Amino acid sequence: MPTQLTVGADGRWMPRVGSIPPSCVHEVFRAVERWADGRAVIRLHVGEPAFRPPRAVHEAVTDALRRGRTTYGPAEGIPELREALAAKLLRRNGHDARADLVFVTPGSSQGLAALFQTVADPGDEVLLPALHWPVHLQQVLLAGLRPVFYPLDDHFRPDLRALADLGGSRARALLVNSPANPSGAVCRPEHLRPLLDLARRRSWQVISDEAYEDFVFEGEHISLASLERDVPWDERIVSTAFSFSKSYAMTGHRLGYVVVANHRLASAFGLVQEATIVCPQMPVQYGALAALKSDTAVEANREHLRRAAGLLAPLTEAGLLAYLPEGGWYALLEVPAVGLDATAYAQALLEAQGVALAPADGFAIRPEFDEYGRILGVPTDLAASRFLRVALCGDHTALRRGVERIVEFAAKG
Repeated sequence: MPTQLTVGADGRWMPRVGSIPPSCVHEVFRAVERWADGRAVIRLHVGEPAFRPPRAVHEAVTDALRRGRTTYGPAEGIPELREALAAKLLRRNGHDARADLVFVTPGSSQGLAALFQTVADPGDEVLLPALHWPVHLQQVLLAGLRPVFYPLDDHFRPDLRALADLGGSRARALLVNSPANPSGAVCRPEHLRPLLDLARRRSWQVISDEAYEDFVFEGEHISLASLERDVPWDERIVSTAFSFSKSYAMTGHRLGYVVVANHRLASAFGLVQEATIVCPQMPVQYGALAALKSDTAVEANREHLRRAAGLLAPLTEAGLLAYLPEGGWYALLEVPAVGLDATAYAQALLEAQGVALAPADGFAIRPEFDEYGRILGVPTDLAASRFLRVALCGDHTALRRGVERIVEFAAKG
């Protein structure tokens, strides 16, 4: 196949990355900040939590700095943290992964990007949910992979019947996100087991993004890899990404971890880490060790989100929300039938009520490719243009006030 150059609107050569769409979350954030310019805004468009990291985390990071624990470290993460994570996975997630399959990463985002590079080759297909975190799509495109989008049911969970008909001969991986961003959907065992069976029949690797593992409001979170405990190690297919940003509110510390499915993938993933990060940041790893001992903080943070989900009840009563979210940090509101799409409605809501929400069309981009894999355009799924994402993780008073204003705005038509 001949090499083809990507050309920008000005007729000049442009690297492939220049055609990848920016994250709508960052775009909305910047647009709201420009509009605010001193105005009061109820910021329900971004997922920054009201709670903060446990005090022990700050103390451990500070102590590490004082002790000079600021050198290079292992690309996989320090051994004591990997061992502690393996113990946590067994205790809380039902994994039986050994520490040599656990990799510490500078945020789960980097870990996910490394996984996409590990499980597939450029030109291969990756199956993504129809509504997805936009960074998932960016990571797939940066790795030179082709996204295929699978439909969701009326509760925003994978539509298994439709999924079974997707993916060609180059389909290599399936992404699962539960609890989900942007919908708050939670997959139960009755959804996950057939999903895993399908992936095994189709020889797909599975990437499970479980950043919101501790935010399931009814019942327990089911970690997909726990369903493989009876499968021989070299036949396992689920690799999982976790985050310290959500459970422990360590958003700015940038630390996560990945558990790869088997030792063959561990070797490849380790190479990606060596080439891209050299090693995770040392002081923060000691903060993570302290965080893992802070179960009471996780319970309090989960309760904060559970109460926040209940504050959305007026939206269900107003017909703007079909049901309260089952987990995660977000919910999807439906735009009233007033002749506006989500983007226009969000702007009108911001100007009239000072409430910022994120239009969901940015979570449903459908890149168009030419025969050489160049991105020709980035239209969105029109079905998403009727939804708005609301973040639940912030201050309860602001959320309550924002919900009141959203209902008031909708009532005015």
